[in-house]
Amino acid sequence: MNTIRRLIFLEVLWAVGFVTLGFISLFFFFDFVEELQSVGRTTIATYQLVHALTYVLLMVPSHLYELLPIAVLIGTIFVMARFARSSEYTILRTSGLGPWRALRTLLQLGLVFVGLTVVIGDYLAPMADRTAQLLKARYQGRITTGQTGAWLKERQPHSQYSVNVRALESDGSLRGVRMFEFDNQGFLMSMTQAEQATINADNAWNLSGVVRNVFPARDQPNAQIQLLQMESFVWPNQISAQMMSAALLKPERMSTIDLFQYIQHLEANQQSAQRYEIEFWRKVFYPLSCLVMVVLALPFAYLHFRGGGISAYVFGGVMAGISFFLLNNLFGHMGNLQNWQPWLSAALPGLIYSALSLAAFGWLVLRR
Repeated sequence: MNTIRRLIFLEVLWAVGFVTLGFISLFFFFDFVEELQSVGRTTIATYQLVHALTYVLLMVPSHLYELLPIAVLIGTIFVMARFARSSEYTILRTSGLGPWRALRTLLQLGLVFVGLTVVIGDYLAPMADRTAQLLKARYQGRITTGQTGAWLKERQPHSQYSVNVRALESDGSLRGVRMFEFDNQGFLMSMTQAEQATINADNAWNLSGVVRNVFPARDQPNAQIQLLQMESFVWPNQISAQMMSAALLKPERMSTIDLFQYIQHLEANQQSAQRYEIEFWRKVFYPLSCLVMVVLALPFAYLHFRGGGISAYVFGGVMAGISFFLLNNLFGHMGNLQNWQPWLSAALPGLIYSALSLAAFGWLVLRR
């Protein structure tokens, strides 16, 4: 059985690697052509060809994370169909490779792809995507979510803050910071504006170019508003650099741990976290889709080929992979709009394809 397992593992790994390389090359070409439109433009600095190449290369881990389950499906279907067409799988069956043993072998290989997807999605892709966005901001302008920037809340024992950040600079600093401080009854206590802010390791913000308005307390209605101008001001809080990046960058590019911490912060400050909860559960369930894909590919080894026809089944695998990708995005948006349970929105595509794969396995493998 070790020889059979080694044969299947090597063939599937080679096929998945080849399919992944093809997809990545295609996306690399499309991204590079799109970036060529910005080459030579000067905003902050001249965006050159080497910057475009670097940006496109940094986007490869994100594409790899999204495409890996599809590549696993197509590569495994190709290997199983080729085994069936050349009668190799018939020989493997006579050598003792029963349906359940074949399923267990593919699931073991699927766990390898699950681990690879987790590593890419939680470590490589977030780091590379953040670097790519900061690189582009260095030459094309700041990162922002629109005219009003990003809003966050921070609750402390005796007050609560509403924080607005206009943009994220290429060096990781914050530009155009406004803080509104309220007491526990909701009355405005102070308003602070800063040209720039940097976040320390302990999450304290170092503000520079500060203008601070301190409003009188409710029991002092005749007191005057204090206007303070300071070169620097330190604001202790729990808003980390990762949370600030999450508010300004795409949540699907964050790691699972960063998403969880950001959700906890939003819930603690009574902000809506539906979108981020869906992305968190998608991060949890998406790597497991590699197991669904290998189960979906196994019935192709039990099909009967009469003079070719393998290309049609590979094409069917491509369509199935694309449909899974589209369905995954569709249920994410529907769950956000319809206020579904976040874990259900993220798990539904995998559950649907799990049911299809088990039905195909039961019909083609066990009954026939």
